[in-house]
Amino acid sequence: MPTPPMGAAVNAPQSLLWTSRKGYDLLRHPQLNKGLAFTLEERQQLNIQGLLPPCFLTQDVQVLRILKNFDRQTTDLDRYILLMDLQDRNEKLFYKVLTSDIGRFMPIVYTPTVGLACQQYGIAFRRPRGLFITPHDRGHVATLLKSWPASVIKAIVVTDGERILGLGDLGCHGMGIPVGKLALYTACGGMKPQECLPVMLDVGTDNEVLLNDPLYIGLKHKRIRGQAYDELLDEFMQAVTNRYGRNCLIQFEDFANTNAFRLLEKYRNKYCTFNDDIQGTASVALAGLLAALRITGNKLSDHKILFQGAGEAALGIANLAVMAMEKEGTRKEEAIKKIWMVDSKGLIVKGRASLTSEKQQYAHQHEEMKNLEDIVRKLKPTALIGVAAVGGAFTKQILKDMASFNKRPIIFALSNPTNKAECSAEDCYNLTEGRAIFASGSPFDPVKLSDGRTFFPGQGNNVYVFPGVALGIVSCGMRHISEEIFHTTAEVIAQQVSKQHLEEGRLYPPLTTIHDVSLKIAVKIVEDAYRNNTATFYPEPEDKEAFIRSQVYSTDYESFLTDSYSWPKEAMKIQSITF
Repeated sequence: MPTPPMGAAVNAPQSLLWTSRKGYDLLRHPQLNKGLAFTLEERQQLNIQGLLPPCFLTQDVQVLRILKNFDRQTTDLDRYILLMDLQDRNEKLFYKVLTSDIGRFMPIVYTPTVGLACQQYGIAFRRPRGLFITPHDRGHVATLLKSWPASVIKAIVVTDGERILGLGDLGCHGMGIPVGKLALYTACGGMKPQECLPVMLDVGTDNEVLLNDPLYIGLKHKRIRGQAYDELLDEFMQAVTNRYGRNCLIQFEDFANTNAFRLLEKYRNKYCTFNDDIQGTASVALAGLLAALRITGNKLSDHKILFQGAGEAALGIANLAVMAMEKEGTRKEEAIKKIWMVDSKGLIVKGRASLTSEKQQYAHQHEEMKNLEDIVRKLKPTALIGVAAVGGAFTKQILKDMASFNKRPIIFALSNPTNKAECSAEDCYNLTEGRAIFASGSPFDPVKLSDGRTFFPGQGNNVYVFPGVALGIVSCGMRHISEEIFHTTAEVIAQQVSKQHLEEGRLYPPLTTIHDVSLKIAVKIVEDAYRNNTATFYPEPEDKEAFIRSQVYSTDYESFLTDSYSWPKEAMKIQSITF
């Protein structure tokens, strides 16, 4: 097989860029392996004739076989392991399966099953994916990045595992989150998987169960904090920029409140970075609220919003909601008065001790109260949003009360996984006589009421946000990510919700349309970036949608036959290539 001309990486099929991979080695490479779909000619040229059974199966037949095996599994954890094994073995087939029915497979590769997988990561662990960086690597993080085989990385998802979903500190076992997130970058947004990198910053864990678990795969000591922690983060961020460029997107995921806001403020104007728990959750929640306004028939500033929770998710949603109210014409000071918060110590009010600066902004003049039922009855909010991972926090009494003083109460139970949801869809619809405008963080089955009406609960999952945001940002080479992007994203998502969807109880587009939603988000981000001079890739493409579509990953197998592809003349002129 001839060596590809220098610079052909932009135009050539991925299969032709791995000319050194032949024989047994090629079959063990997940990005290249096609299993029994290799043709006779490919088997002969690639020296794999005889290494495979003498049978030829198309990719579609291979998908069918995976589906049959998937259906044979008895638990969701087993289904998760089956799909992860497939990802390690045959990457294109893995994504072909995911995209064949994203609504069916997303709850397995991500919430809620990924939470269980992280808890059982020591048992489920098969093959390392991504990079594991520890404080012992201080001074050598750049060397670790060079160990990763791909030199072109456009997106990184990084966690330190301290606040995994609503499950708490899972340490190194939290690596399942970056792996799952990036799988959805590709399945829902079309990002190329070989250009994505999951990273675990293993600084230890304070989880005593894990520290005493012989199957725990991380460092067995308490979490490192303070200066040593910050220096490791600084070195990591700088090493990423030096290795992959200033345009490399770095998504922070599942950091604890103590670090999440601090690191976002520290890095947001220096690197191309965002925090999904703060900004992604805010965007998808705001999208749900904007869609709900089409039912209530008023403005966001007409609502009083009460948050169960005052952590990074609640504060992120609140900040973006304030921005949305300002765009409606409400002064910021008045918008803030529309938002109330409850944390583990009760209602956040002025004069209460030990309030962080972020919480202080939403502290209002009011008596201190601790019981959520009493608080709801006293404040009479029009919207109740749960993001504190306190399962069942929205009691039957609270749901009945919300329905008693609201014609159409807005109730969002956004905590993950499912057992952490503040209420079930069934309770919410039944106890409000079908008048609630409901959304959840984890999926719930449709609910049929006694009067014959059926509702399809909207899932306010961040997957509506981060794949499209990432695709747009990397497509035009943005170097900083503003809050405006997440407001714009929320508007785009809400616009995709039809009148029929709203009548069915949906506040989000069906997951079957997630790829189109991501594309629309990306196109809007790219259009705004060139209009605002925040894009760095030039010349500016005339047809931005076509340009973005050209970046999207294909799940179809490529041909390895040398005669089936001729190198473009443009590629022959380029003098450098990176792998």
